[in-house]
Amino acid sequence: MAWKKRIIRTAAFFDEHADRIKFKLFKRLGMNKPLQIIAYRTYGTLHKFHVKGRVLADKSLPKSQAANSAWKNLVNMYRRFESNEVPGAQIQLTIGDVKYETISDNEGYFQFDNLTANELAANQLYYSFPLATESTGANESVMATAEVMIPPANAEYGIISDVDDTIIQTGATSLIEMGKTVLLSNAHTRLPFEGVSVFYAALHQGNGNSRSNPFFYVSSSPWNLYDLITDFMDINNIPQGPLMLRDFGIRSDTFVNKDYLGHKFNAIQHILNTYPHLQFILIGDSGEEDPVIYAEVVKKFPGRIKAIYIREIDHPEKIIIAKEQISYLQSHNVEMVLTPSSLNAMLHARENGFIL
Repeated sequence: MAWKKRIIRTAAFFDEHADRIKFKLFKRLGMNKPLQIIAYRTYGTLHKFHVKGRVLADKSLPKSQAANSAWKNLVNMYRRFESNEVPGAQIQLTIGDVKYETISDNEGYFQFDNLTANELAANQLYYSFPLATESTGANESVMATAEVMIPPANAEYGIISDVDDTIIQTGATSLIEMGKTVLLSNAHTRLPFEGVSVFYAALHQGNGNSRSNPFFYVSSSPWNLYDLITDFMDINNIPQGPLMLRDFGIRSDTFVNKDYLGHKFNAIQHILNTYPHLQFILIGDSGEEDPVIYAEVVKKFPGRIKAIYIREIDHPEKIIIAKEQISYLQSHNVEMVLTPSSLNAMLHARENGFIL
């Protein structure tokens, strides 16, 4: 593995410098395209939250349409992954009368950490803050809005859900089927599992009418698919929430190590640590490692998980692994429901008083 890591580090070095040289050359020649800020929905508390996003050359990727051809979907997917990152862009975030500044990294990502907004009223789920790039000779300033989810005090519990083959049918257990779905479809033509929107809306409302139970989505999909996933949720009336995706660039650890367990577990751990007094419901599928990951979460955070719902995917070996976790979780007083449909999960949630 040591030689592989050396190769990756070398490739990353040349990739990083190639990106910077190309960016500087285009800037000097006046060939830079207009910029865009992609603001990712984040989460936190009034006393501590973060804002995350990315600065890219604006390719004016059009909104998907149900009538788009497979070829057009493929071209748009290529444009998502062939992104032109903008390193060194100066970003300004405004919260009330206070302005914060940071600079985008080599992949165009930026993040503001340890922010506070104590003056905000703690009675809503989302808060919006303006973002802007600094105007330069090559580019005018561009604006965006950062959305931060801060669960109110009346939230009954939180929900952490996987995405692929949990809410979106991707065929992740088949490389060919997954490739066809990811590359040739769009937010309109991708199919949700039956009953997901109704079940998730019920969990969002909980056992009252506040509609304030927060959703978090943790996925192994790359950040390049952020717009596609959020559009899919809007089209199919699935509650929005912060997305924790991954960077698949050469400099990313995932380029070498496909550590799905580490990415998902760490993301879930951060969520639970952020809200130590909130219990959670976990939702995933048996196609990957969700049952094993969720069992580890229960082990590390005793008493914090109300229930686990696992969509049963047609993969015998994976189903066996999922069933092995059921008895382990029962010894920790957590019930895991393994089911092919959202209906059974919804019935269990209603019987246990999680939803109306």
